[in-house]
Amino acid sequence: MSRTGCILRFCLYSFHSSTRNLRISSNQLLGRSYSITPITLSRSTLTKENGRKVVTSSGNYLFNLQFNVFRKGYASYPDHTAVPLPALSPTMEMGTIISWEKKEGDKLNEGDLLAEIETDKATMGFETPEEGYLARILIPGGTKDVAIGKLVCIIVPNAEDIPAFKDYKEEGGAKPTTSTSSPLSPPSPPSPPSPPSPPPSPPPKPSAKPAQGSTAPTTAHTSVPPSEGRVFASPFARALAAERGIDLTTIGKGSGMFGSIKAADLDGAQVTPARTVSPVSVAGVSASYADVSISNIRNVIAKRLVQSKQTIPHYYLTSEIEMDTVLQLREQFNKQLSKDNVKLSVNDFVIKAAAVACMRVPEANSSWMDTVIRQYNSVDVSVAVSTDRGLITPIVFGAERKGLVEISAAVKELAGKARAGKLQPHEFQGGTFSVSNLGMYGIHHFSAIINPPQACILALGGTTQKVVIADNVKGYKSITVMYATLSCDHRVVDGAVGAQWLSHFKSFLSNPAAILL
Repeated sequence: MSRTGCILRFCLYSFHSSTRNLRISSNQLLGRSYSITPITLSRSTLTKENGRKVVTSSGNYLFNLQFNVFRKGYASYPDHTAVPLPALSPTMEMGTIISWEKKEGDKLNEGDLLAEIETDKATMGFETPEEGYLARILIPGGTKDVAIGKLVCIIVPNAEDIPAFKDYKEEGGAKPTTSTSSPLSPPSPPSPPSPPSPPPSPPPKPSAKPAQGSTAPTTAHTSVPPSEGRVFASPFARALAAERGIDLTTIGKGSGMFGSIKAADLDGAQVTPARTVSPVSVAGVSASYADVSISNIRNVIAKRLVQSKQTIPHYYLTSEIEMDTVLQLREQFNKQLSKDNVKLSVNDFVIKAAAVACMRVPEANSSWMDTVIRQYNSVDVSVAVSTDRGLITPIVFGAERKGLVEISAAVKELAGKARAGKLQPHEFQGGTFSVSNLGMYGIHHFSAIINPPQACILALGGTTQKVVIADNVKGYKSITVMYATLSCDHRVVDGAVGAQWLSHFKSFLSNPAAILL
């Protein structure tokens, strides 16, 4: 903790003249808790452990005491607040300071926009934590990968204190521009010199080549080169050897049947160092390349997707859905809403149908929590939005209670904020079910990766024409179909339960009136 010097005047401390010592370690000063350097009081003199002598009398003591009060600044600096980089989202580990909206010396009011910070999800505004003046910017704008808790700036309550922080540094602080240091802290003793490193051991002498006809000493295990044939080992021994990094060819003959290697034969075996593979250069290939820096959002996307595929047992269900009725209803609604400048998309119908299907099959609207499966009472649909910085999933909260117009307006607003990097944390954190649609890119079918801790994500392709058998004069008809693939967490949603959800979703889109039932 940093500290600032503070002179406190105490008057008329009375105690018996036979009192030899008094130790003070802490006190309540001005309504605040401070840690104070201990002092020692004696009959004839008052001696501070890091201070000076003061005049004393024989009975009642009248004196001035100078304490080291640990507060916000070093003893050589005026009162100030060191502002660290905050965690602006639960998954944020590092941040990028895009720009500072205030300059050094500017007056700060509580709630003023201080800086623009890129988190692992979006670019957010960092507001001033308290009133004062911006004395020092420690991390300049444009700095990437700033750790959470690292000091970014200094705020002082008084404008006249700004020059004292001209050379301020985070590690221990720099010497101030004004001579206000106190001789209370003795210089730290020099660190003892490190002992000299032992001389390197001489290289082993090469062993003489054995004479012809002499027999070399044998070891407990005979080394069998790989070229001599297959190494026989039990499956458990092979797995254990791979885990310990042991080359089975160095074991030799094992204790199992026909000399096969067992797990017990691995005890005491030397670990084979990993081989270093030198890069292979291909003659005639000189392709140029450019390294693209990884943004915070891309870094988090990579970590979460790897976590999802490694820890969640995915399985996939695909269904073909007839979309003619939905497309006709969408066209009809858009004509009615054209005067209000409202245009519904197929995705709006998809979100509504998915939310209602989750209410019918609540297992799909759940999360695996290790010890319990948590089922949610409302459906908060995370909608995948592609941005220049990566994929982000803003949330349509309570989608099962919203109408199509409300869903359409919410999606358009959230998508605009996402592409501009202006989403607030509560607009993309959470969600109970996800929808990803690549139909606008000409994709007909794909499988999406589950967004943990959710249990399901729905992947949608574009619509396409298909000819099917019909009871008419021609004997066939052309219909519009869409392929929907549901990715499920098998820990939460069994195959039959996932099929039930997809059946409800298909019926809602094939016959939108079923949503009202």
